[in-house]
Formats: sequence, C-alpha cells, structure tokens
Amino acid sequence: MREVRYVSIPGGKTHELPPLLVRTGEHSGEESAATLNSVLREAEDMLPATGDDELLMERRKFDLAVQLASQYRTLRAHWQWGDSVLEWIRQCEITFECEETLRNLLHPDVWPNANRSSFVTLLSDKHIPTHGVALERAVGLRLTFRQLPPIDCISSQFLLYLKSSVGETAYQTWSHLIPDAPVLFPPDRFHFEVVDIDQ
Repeated sequence: MREVRYVSIPGGKTHELPPLLVRTGEHSGEESAATLNSVLREAEDMLPATGDDELLMERRKFDLAVQLASQYRTLRAHWQWGDSVLEWIRQCEITFECEETLRNLLHPDVWPNANRSSFVTLLSDKHIPTHGVALERAVGLRLTFRQLPPIDCISSQFLLYLKSSVGETAYQTWSHLIPDAPVLFPPDRFHFEVVDIDQ
C-alpha cells in the first residue's frame, strides 16, 4: 500500500477540470469481421501441422482467431482510453495554467513530463468507471504507440503475451522519470465529468 501525500492547495474551492472524453463504443460488425479475417491467417501459421481431421483443424484455427480478435479488441479499448487520458491531461494543463492557485503545481517541462502521471493517479483516486480498462496500462500503450496499430501490424505473440507487460512497463518507466515523488492532487478538491462520446 502506497503512502499518500497530497499537495496542499490554498483555499477550500473545488476546482472544475475539463471533462474526460472517452471512446468506449463497439465497432461495427463489418470491422469486427475484417479483424477476424486478418487474424485467421495468423492463427493458421500458429497451429502446428498435424494429421488431425481437416474439420477439427478449421475449428481450432477459428477458435484461435476468435481469441486473437478478442485480445485485439482489448488492446484497442486500452489504447483509446490512454489516448483520451493524454488529451484530457493536456486540457487540464491549460486549466491549471489559467488558475493562480494551481499554476505552480505543474512542472513546466517537455511533454509528456512524467509529473503528469499525477493526473492518472487522480483518475484512480476518484474511482472513475473504466469498464475493465487498467488506466496505467492504457496510458502506457498510448505512450508506446502514437497511433493504434492495425491488427495486420501486430504479431500473435504480442497479442497473447506481451501487450499487458508492454503497456505496464512503459507507464512505470515514464512515471518514474521524475527525481522527486510525484505531486498528488487531493481528489476531493477536483471535479470533472467522464463522457462517453460514442453514446
């Protein structure tokens, strides 16, 4: 359990932050079918050649493709959340810059400064609903990939074994780049809405 030391903010005002705009909608059936078709070729390469019945092999290939497509949808959901969070952090920086009591809390440094991980901690401390998305992994994936990689560019090994560790490692590396402990924002002093822009 981490020791929590929140920064002291003068006054008793609750500060209004910009809304966090997230994309959580499912993609069309056409796009899902295209994803499944892309991973079918990958699934075929993953399965060893055996003397099993051809119908059984097709079934195994299809099951593996469904699993890979599901892993890609999870990756996409995490990346989209990470992208939304980074954009929200940029909007919060503008808000902090415009308010006298908040202005000195942020380090004026090259984006994305690791000090900004304080905003990710604020989201966690506010217990916002993420529908199964791990915020640190999401931000780490977005820091790793500027754009969501298409499924054709991702190996099956990445989808099955590496995607969670890559995102988590990227976030931990980024958030620990600051020499001092991060400035943690008291969650009761900030208010913002989370808006699903796909609804």
